[in-house]
Amino acid sequence: MSEGTYTQLLDLACGAFLLAAVVVLWQRKLTAIVRTFALQGVALAALPFLLGLHEARGELIAVAAGIGVLRTGVLPYLMRRALASLVPAPVTGAGHRYVENVSEAWETQPLVNVAASLLTAALLTLLAYAVARPLVLLGPAPATRALPVGLAVMLIGFFVLSTRRRALAQVVGFLLLDNGITATAFLAASGVPLIVELGVSFDVVLAVLVLQILTTRMRTAFGTTDIDDLRELHD
Repeated sequence: MSEGTYTQLLDLACGAFLLAAVVVLWQRKLTAIVRTFALQGVALAALPFLLGLHEARGELIAVAAGIGVLRTGVLPYLMRRALASLVPAPVTGAGHRYVENVSEAWETQPLVNVAASLLTAALLTLLAYAVARPLVLLGPAPATRALPVGLAVMLIGFFVLSTRRRALAQVVGFLLLDNGITATAFLAASGVPLIVELGVSFDVVLAVLVLQILTTRMRTAFGTTDIDDLRELHD
């Protein structure tokens, strides 16, 4: 692979990676948010794949395959299962209950509206580029120049985690934050050891499983997964 082709493909993958995080802020429907997260997993897997091809490192290609399976298959599947348990199929004579359950599939009232969220995403991206500028100047390689993208997704993920009210949307924010950390590691250090990535991936899967169980139990016990509705219980 030529240097020019490698740079163009890396920039394309980073652009898709950042765009997916912004689309998560724009979406309100939880199924669309999960689908966007899965598409971001494709862009994330492309980063170590391109680095592995460019540097002729087979372990990076293996890591890319593992990330692709986990971020585009396993984690979205677990989140879709959790969402299906919150929004069951309609049954005869239970129309009103079904309408209430359907509301669980939408992020109806985020703490920050969509327009303000998109503006915040732009400001966070600018902040990421400003913070990463000294690092980019130290080693202006194609991967290093893309480093602000990983930092921007980290910040956007933390913003989603802080402003969304549905528990499942907050899970996606947590995973966006983790994706940003993973991308930053690949871009800054040309990848991480396979055993480290496997350990982190296992922790992420375990966390999502725990959050899935917690979300389902919240819906069963309190009738909602809106975090704000549970604050009155602290007394």
